[in-house]
Amino acid sequence: MKAVHSEDHRSHDPKFFLVRGQVKPAADQPERADRLLAGLKAGHHTVMAPQAHGTGARARVHSPDYLAFMAQAWEEWEALPDHGAEMIANIHPVREAATYPTHIVGRLGWHTVDTACPIGPGTYAAACAATDVAASAAQLVLDGEDAAYALCRPPGHHAYRDRAGGHCYFNNSAVAAAALRQRHARVAVLDVDVHHGNGTQGIFYRDPSVLTVSLHADPRGFYPFVWGYAHERGEGEGIGANLNLPLALGTGDDAYLDVLEGTAAHTVRSFAPTALVVALGLDASEHDPLAGLAITTEGFSRIGAALGRLGLPTVLVQEGGYLSDLLGENLTAVLAGFESAR
Repeated sequence: MKAVHSEDHRSHDPKFFLVRGQVKPAADQPERADRLLAGLKAGHHTVMAPQAHGTGARARVHSPDYLAFMAQAWEEWEALPDHGAEMIANIHPVREAATYPTHIVGRLGWHTVDTACPIGPGTYAAACAATDVAASAAQLVLDGEDAAYALCRPPGHHAYRDRAGGHCYFNNSAVAAAALRQRHARVAVLDVDVHHGNGTQGIFYRDPSVLTVSLHADPRGFYPFVWGYAHERGEGEGIGANLNLPLALGTGDDAYLDVLEGTAAHTVRSFAPTALVVALGLDASEHDPLAGLAITTEGFSRIGAALGRLGLPTVLVQEGGYLSDLLGENLTAVLAGFESAR
């Protein structure tokens, strides 16, 4: 399989991660990409650099004011007296009868969902490179590849149209889906990350042309806590084009595959898309530091095979999957399973 990757991800090296009132090292470390690259090498996949797609690819899914904020944020922050080493909001305003702020501190709060998306001097460049990676993988599929893998870092599925959150700044999976939509009337996004793809859901919530399906740890006791419930089905013309499949914490291979091969696959096939985006989180691993599920390496191979059996032109976009000894091995397993089923 052809895989796309940019070394520009290294400019994003966050330090701050607030967990239950404690500041801990950030989970999204540059070493993640090194381990994923090792997994690609082990699977004998072809790795290539992305093409530059510019702002246009991001503008299909993100708002003008958010794009402007991200482009200018660090420069404005750095101009503040006594500024911190990373941009972390001290307000997250409820937008009831609110006025869009002009001060960078206010805009930082407006455009971030939580504190798990610190912005540093190289974050914007890395996030832009990640969208180029996703758009380039989508272009490979548009040009005739059966499937392509996008090694995106930072990840993207928690990013809304105008808000960052959960280690995510631009929504790479949504960028890939929007790129595919240029030629495909109906596209499905199937999210297998351990966390609900709330940003992707939000971007396409009223869109009947993009089906969003997410399997994830039950948000009653897991991030993002306030999105990802089964009753969230879409709005307006998009009603019925969103499906959430929350799973009990600690769910293992067999129970997970029952849902993926059953309700999830049936829903995708019923929607009759002509292209698929897989939001490929590997943090459902039993060894992942953020895991709420317990998928084994063999389970990831079975997940890959289930995705491959959908038989659609597919862009696999890397989402979560944090530092564990099996991170690269789990990626190898997913892609091998996917290819074996084609």
